[in-house]
Amino acid sequence: MIKLSDISRTFQVGNEPVHALVGINEEIQQGEHVAIMGPSGSGKSTLLNILGCLDKPSTGSYRLDDQEVAELDEAALTMVRRHQIGFVFQFFHLVHRLSAAENVELPMIFAGQPRAERRRRVASALEAVGLTPRAEHLPDQLSGGERQRVALARATVMEPEILLADEPTGNLDSASGRVVLDLLDRMNDEGLTLIVVTHDLKVAHRADRILVLVDGRIERRVAGDQISEILAMLAEDDEA
Repeated sequence: MIKLSDISRTFQVGNEPVHALVGINEEIQQGEHVAIMGPSGSGKSTLLNILGCLDKPSTGSYRLDDQEVAELDEAALTMVRRHQIGFVFQFFHLVHRLSAAENVELPMIFAGQPRAERRRRVASALEAVGLTPRAEHLPDQLSGGERQRVALARATVMEPEILLADEPTGNLDSASGRVVLDLLDRMNDEGLTLIVVTHDLKVAHRADRILVLVDGRIERRVAGDQISEILAMLAEDDEA
């Protein structure tokens, strides 16, 4: 599904080049659950932006469903982001004057979906995240966990193949975070490819495998249940 070959991303800051990603080679198969970890500035968000077609690599190849992403024009990229990839962020990015249902409906309006189909999908998406009784509430009337569940419903209402989540529980208390993580796990079990950027070892532990980024490179790949290896590595970084 996803194949990255020698991906690098360089930004120019003043007169100095900053190498955010260097020589990334990775494949992610359909239905996998992958966590991306690493210290601040390691390139996690840059990698997620490239995977989500929000940014382009400076060099290298990104193939999505055997299509070279660099060959897609902006209209085609918009269709990929609209139909194949969903996004969930640490900050919920809900429209505060719209109800939960109206927020979930937004991607379908942009996609030109018929009204009846929009209503059907909104009801299904809100039911899937347990928020049917809160459909008409505004974001300010919802808890943080409920807002993230609305964001999750919005991200999946177009039935994407891939969900990219950037610190999805970063602004939630532990109980709300567990609810969101359980929902993500269930969607992954149903076939959704899940890629999560996180600092939280408890979040990463749920993944099939973990990619550890350091200075823009994949420093280590470990299975999700081998958290002790990550702890040891982070301890070594702290001592250094």
